[in-house]
Amino acid sequence: MSITFTGRVQQIGDRLIVPLPQDASAALPSRGQVAVNGEVAVDGEADGHAFSTVLEPDGRRGHWIAVDENLRETLSLEEGRTITGALSPTRSWPEPVLPDDLESALDDAPDLSETWTSLTPMARWEWVRWVNATRNPQTRERRVEVSISKLRDGKRRPCCFDLSSCTDPELSKSGKLIDAG
Repeated sequence: MSITFTGRVQQIGDRLIVPLPQDASAALPSRGQVAVNGEVAVDGEADGHAFSTVLEPDGRRGHWIAVDENLRETLSLEEGRTITGALSPTRSWPEPVLPDDLESALDDAPDLSETWTSLTPMARWEWVRWVNATRNPQTRERRVEVSISKLRDGKRRPCCFDLSSCTDPELSKSGKLIDAG
């Protein structure tokens, strides 16, 4: 299944994102994070750029693409540019980038090495997302501790947070993507 879209690059703080149009988000298999393979082009150019990513939920039944440094440089993206693309949901999730504090805690817990690697990449994304979903340093520290404890207790996923909310503290307020407009 391929989902085509046209979107405008938006800047929130120091970050660039591309919110997906509502019809494109509605065609995705989940209101939460979705792993996709895609191809995008800028301002109607014929040559596209292939990429794989995990789309983030916006907390309003929609999704957005995080513009990483590679995509930004390859396509010379800046706020206001229009991109067109096609996305195909995939069951093959990329590995999440572990935040330093969670990675350190896992390194300090060699008894969890096998447990962590036995989790699906999707589940590892959920742990990372849960740890990252706070601005408060004490809450974050506690979440890292609780992650280790829950993993030791056999839990395979964090519990009790809305998977369809926007959890990036730099880009959200009350679980919803900040309006860049």
